[in-house]
Amino acid sequence: MKITFIQTGGTIDKDYPKTTKGYAFEIAEPAVKRILEKLNPTFEYEIISALKKDSLDISEDDRKRILKICKDTNSKRIIITHGTDTMLETAKVLSEIKDKTIIITGAMRPERFSNSDAPITVGIAIGVVNILESGIYIAMNGKILSWDKCKRDMKTGQFIEN
Repeated sequence: MKITFIQTGGTIDKDYPKTTKGYAFEIAEPAVKRILEKLNPTFEYEIISALKKDSLDISEDDRKRILKICKDTNSKRIIITHGTDTMLETAKVLSEIKDKTIIITGAMRPERFSNSDAPITVGIAIGVVNILESGIYIAMNGKILSWDKCKRDMKTGQFIEN
């Protein structure tokens, strides 16, 4: 079993090295790389850095690029780290893929922060990617939801069932 991890950016990958001029953050190396180092996994994996963008900056062309990467990989199990603001838009584009299990996950706080939810969301995605049927899923807030049966509660920021 091989899992392909695809980095697109978002809060999960943010680092805050700057104190002046422009964005205070930058999208750093894939957070999943550090998470996997701590896990010491027994499964084969690869990490592809597709984008390093805040999800509000992801364009339709970027989504087509993510789609192409997902289609082109031989892996049937894919976990995409993504910003929470537009992960449902990306999921919709990916929904044309019918023969792979794709889980989109992210974090409310950067993985570099001590109180980050990133290790948990990535861990949940890893835990279920082998048992779910083919499809597109969102792994957030301790749940796995089919992308087309969930929404984001804008008051709480949580992903909930429709």
